Amino acid sequence: MEFMGHKITTCTFCGVGCGLYLETDGRKIQGVYPSITHPTNRGKICVRGWHVHEVASSPDRLNTPLIRKNGEFEPVSWEEAISFIANRLTEIRQKHGPNSITFLCSPRCSNEEAYLLQKFARVIIGTNNIDHGTGVYGNNSINVLMEMLGVPASTNSIEELDKSEVIIVDDVDLAKQLPTIGGRVIRSHLNGTKLIVIDSRRHRVAESADIFLQIRPGTEYVLYAAMCKIIYDKGLYNREFIKAKCKGAEEFIKSIQRYDSELASKVCGIPMELVEEAAIAYSTAKSAAILYSTGIENRRVESIQASVNLALLTGRIGKESSGVFALTEHNNLQGVCDMGMLRDKLPGYYPVSEPEGRSRIESIWGKNIPSTAGLDARQSFSGSVNGGIKAAWLCRYDPVSTAVFADAASSLKKMELVIVQHLFKTATAEYADVILPSTAFGEEEVTFTSTERRVQIASQAIEPLEGTKPSWQQIMMVAQAMGEKWDYKSGAEVMEEIRRVVPFYSAASYQNLSIDYGRQWPCTVDKPLGTRTLFIERIPKNKFKLIPMPEPPASAFNVDQQYPLQLFFGNSLYYWHRNVLIQHSETLKREYRILLLDYPEGFVEINPEDGKKLGIRDGEKVRLVTAIGSAVVAARLTDEIREGTVFVPYFLREVKEQLLANGQDYVALKIEKLNQ
Repeated sequence: MEFMGHKITTCTFCGVGCGLYLETDGRKIQGVYPSITHPTNRGKICVRGWHVHEVASSPDRLNTPLIRKNGEFEPVSWEEAISFIANRLTEIRQKHGPNSITFLCSPRCSNEEAYLLQKFARVIIGTNNIDHGTGVYGNNSINVLMEMLGVPASTNSIEELDKSEVIIVDDVDLAKQLPTIGGRVIRSHLNGTKLIVIDSRRHRVAESADIFLQIRPGTEYVLYAAMCKIIYDKGLYNREFIKAKCKGAEEFIKSIQRYDSELASKVCGIPMELVEEAAIAYSTAKSAAILYSTGIENRRVESIQASVNLALLTGRIGKESSGVFALTEHNNLQGVCDMGMLRDKLPGYYPVSEPEGRSRIESIWGKNIPSTAGLDARQSFSGSVNGGIKAAWLCRYDPVSTAVFADAASSLKKMELVIVQHLFKTATAEYADVILPSTAFGEEEVTFTSTERRVQIASQAIEPLEGTKPSWQQIMMVAQAMGEKWDYKSGAEVMEEIRRVVPFYSAASYQNLSIDYGRQWPCTVDKPLGTRTLFIERIPKNKFKLIPMPEPPASAFNVDQQYPLQLFFGNSLYYWHRNVLIQHSETLKREYRILLLDYPEGFVEINPEDGKKLGIRDGEKVRLVTAIGSAVVAARLTDEIREGTVFVPYFLREVKEQLLANGQDYVALKIEKLNQ
């Protein structure tokens, strides 16, 4: 197969979906450079994008199937590996039932991989035990947006931020987590956009903010509800929009009467005048956008509801340069959800329990679909229910390294069959019974759907590494070995079926996607050019939904003399060092371990003022103590952290297990010097 020297594609590290060109010599990808005209990144890419191609060239790539025999992995033929999987799945299903098997994929999987994996689970095995990898982080965004807006996605396009009059950046460190969007927000701010940042951490974008609301962790919903109350009291809400396009307004207005700027100041720990200033700035702007991350593991449902309430109250939905941006940090979280990698929803978000949507897809597949919700990723790795899970199929997913809210290793060790599809022999693969080597970025032609709903083709630029196969093809081969007549010749053929099953992909053929840097869904037969901004032309038939706010807390987070500090967890830039792809790029591995040279065993972040009171030096090991346990870890003193709080990066799994009870997001603690 002949390839051109330069191939347009999309970056596969985060959810921004930047356009890239791959430079090849016909056999190897030599380099990457950004597309100047791609509407998402306009010639800008981050350090991950510059070096994404290095992963494919890693000498550690798997290049043959492996089966565990007598406790050791042995290379086998593709025929033997596929036959082994088909026979073992059949045996386990017959012995323990279809719900004894779970299917989990990484949110980095392509649309084609995710679609075929969930189809395999539902029609061949007969289970809805299906989830994407972020399910172990308790992702709350999908159901909230479905309930309130009717779609589980960002309402607007990234390029629209250039003309937003006000941008709210809510609890997401754009400069570290989504740098291309962070740069866009900063440039918009330099051109006159008012920037409001809500966060418990002072990061680079917060330093540029016109209004920085450095709140106590977990109090976002109180702030938003108070802003709504101020806007309502001052008559700055959009009466016409609410009357024509929303339901639930009466109950919502009643619920926010209990909130005000004084309460927000008391609970959130910020000045009252800043709460009022932010509310007025947002409500009086001609266009205003809210950006938050769907990757915030401890994000309360109420905080997402409250931010959407604010957008609805002011009529921001269905307007250019406004709306709600549910930012995804994985490159295809939007896509794998669209494809049905959810325990309770089919492709296109049809609930598995509703006969109408289920029968529609059954008629296309020619098979029955189970009607009860299955187990999600967290439940699949939970000790309380894991006794029923006897087998797991993991597509490009490494939960042993990344699933901080579950003990994946212990669960996998107890299973009778673990199937792993990956480029590398990951930490999870050590628990596998069979490992199938997958193709890498630039070696196959598949699609991904970015955080702005842009469905793009990731082009094939070079031949696959000898001995590897695309993961979607591997799934098809097992299906064939189990008696199914699946015969997809390419990713394009898989997409042809997706077009029939998922309504808002109905015009997303590879031919159409190859034009103008992909298409944003809904990309339908009556709108083949895609949809840049949602709800401009029509709203959901049941209208948008305002949701009442809960009873406000009586006071701020409960700390006392014994436990005077608030502990919270979250993502640090340096959580990327655990990413298996980063580990196989020498440049990125070096880049993301810089801070860890000073703190080789990890760190917790403490405000310098708190450090001064406790007599703690930077880098000194301290003991964190909560009501349920303690942990020893190095202290990093930084004014990024609000005084009175202690931040622990999620990659310090052992610290979390020692300090938090199950279900806790925040907890009071004290710090002790080790020489006390």
